Amino acid sequence: MQKQPDIIISTADLAELEYQLERSKLPEDFVRAIENELDRATILPCKDMPEDVVVIGSQVTFKILDTQRTFTKTLCLPDNTIKFEDSISVFAPIGSALIGLRTGQCISWQTQRGKQSVEIIQVNNPIY
Repeated sequence: MQKQPDIIISTADLAELEYQLERSKLPEDFVRAIENELDRATILPCKDMPEDVVVIGSQVTFKILDTQRTFTKTLCLPDNTIKFEDSISVFAPIGSALIGLRTGQCISWQTQRGKQSVEIIQVNNPIY
């Protein structure tokens, strides 16, 4: 089995994700997969987050390695997807794969079409 890359999650994103997961109606296996990712993450205060890590609110450019297609999307909470034209929910399979990754990292995740791999090309984070 391929080792998944290290991920970093901010304390704010962790709290929000846990809150949203408790109230979600997502399939149990999907919730468990997200929780497993959160369990293996390094958790940092927001002020200590590296600039190139995907957080909620990041505009991230990524490449699907199987197809070589590149996309730029803003990672959002489900209720905020209408705020951005290029939004993707953190609870969509690709969204949950992106959070916590740094520029240059790759990850494989399960989709309805089977395993997919994605590489982070660029991360633009919101200024707070």
